Amino acid sequence: MPDLPTPQDAAEAALFSECWDAVLSYADLCTSGSTAANQLASEAFSLGMREARDAESAPARAAGRRPSRLPRIPLLLTAVRTTAAAWEIQGQGHQLDPELRLWLNSDKAARYTGPPLRRPLALRGLRDLQEPDAALLWLAEVEALPLTVVARRLGLDPAEVGEELTQVRGLFRDRCHRNHLDTPMDARCRSYARLLDAVTRSPVADTPTDLSRHLARCVDCAEAAACLRLHGGGLPAALAGGVIGWGGLAYLERRRRAAEVRLGAGRPTPADSENGPPNPGAHKARVVRNGLLVAAVLVSMLALAVSMMPGGGTDHGAASPGGSADSQPVADPGPSLPAATGRPPSSPAPTDSDSPSTSRASAGTTPQGTSSSTEPGSDEPDPDRSESVACQVRYDVVGEWPDGFQATVTVTTEHALDSWRVAWSFRDGQKVGQMWDASFSQKGTRVTATAADYNKKIAADGSLAFGFLASWQGKNAPAYDFTLNGDRCAKA
Repeated sequence: MPDLPTPQDAAEAALFSECWDAVLSYADLCTSGSTAANQLASEAFSLGMREARDAESAPARAAGRRPSRLPRIPLLLTAVRTTAAAWEIQGQGHQLDPELRLWLNSDKAARYTGPPLRRPLALRGLRDLQEPDAALLWLAEVEALPLTVVARRLGLDPAEVGEELTQVRGLFRDRCHRNHLDTPMDARCRSYARLLDAVTRSPVADTPTDLSRHLARCVDCAEAAACLRLHGGGLPAALAGGVIGWGGLAYLERRRRAAEVRLGAGRPTPADSENGPPNPGAHKARVVRNGLLVAAVLVSMLALAVSMMPGGGTDHGAASPGGSADSQPVADPGPSLPAATGRPPSSPAPTDSDSPSTSRASAGTTPQGTSSSTEPGSDEPDPDRSESVACQVRYDVVGEWPDGFQATVTVTTEHALDSWRVAWSFRDGQKVGQMWDASFSQKGTRVTATAADYNKKIAADGSLAFGFLASWQGKNAPAYDFTLNGDRCAKA
């Protein structure tokens, strides 16, 4: 008679179901293929569970060691990064993304294992929260789960979870502010610290010109500004970049898309299966994701936005300097992390058939025809080109800062495609620097994005999407004259 599962086994299986998709998603960004991604995710999952168990053990508590306060998913994501670093040391680096290998051997990676006061501010702030509060913040801001799902996961009242999230944001801001003041910094940064706090706290305060210039030059202060400003949409990027490190922005993009797919498909997301099966190939973000470089760019964007428009975070429920105000978490404590003794339950490696883009492609493979179109490098559309439109395009600027911006392009096609090539023009000399879910080339004002190997096939009436970071000067007019495989696209 087979052994019956123990409550610990059941708890571990539930945790695996809850967190595996996130762990595999980040592991996929870190590796060169699905086999390596599954191996890295499995090792990291076991490592993260062991660390959590050891931190909560009786000997650790008796020795006065402080248990890890990172919630489950970021704890496991940092275990992916740690495991990847071990692979690099042990001679398995060839299985990792080349950009990750460069990052692991740089000073940027050293921030996460160096002196505590030098570690990223978001990481320190999240660890300083009570674990239920940190979990609420991470699930809502980074994993982009609907608040009803977050409430179900954490055992909170759905009617009150929104207010609790507002209070936790304020607590996080308070911790980050205190940690910023504790960070060793030069005299100039120190002179701006309290002004930065006041500007980001007030919803109407203008940013002095000298502070704005300082934020443009100082990565550390820009990082602090991103953590301190709670409104304007910058908190998810500050958390993902500061806690995960390399690939944080790409991971955030992937989780946003996963949430959009779930909501768009109208599928329920029960607490025991909301993430669904692992599917890392669906939106492989092969972008130059140089960890803190990308994160620093984004947090600089968010910090510099202070100088572009008013707005700031109100410190709801902030604790007193003594820290007594958070003796009880805002969010009710959830179940404790179960102990883990080995590798997680087996999970099938994702295949191309798991990918939404591949399943769409099964509807048909007739490539869209090409027609006369704008030549690369030209600034205006060809007036003799046919006016028939077989595709629609949506161009969205996600964020903009004084010398750069992030944008996404979504194209819907009437015809099935075996591959695709999207081109457009800029009016103001914008230059693309990085792109994910496509490769790119730019000649003058004309940019061409070409499908990656994993998202070439698009079904009839299906959509393709990619994103990029670019620079601009003077003006940043929207892109225009979009074509798909040479055919003109109408604005959606």
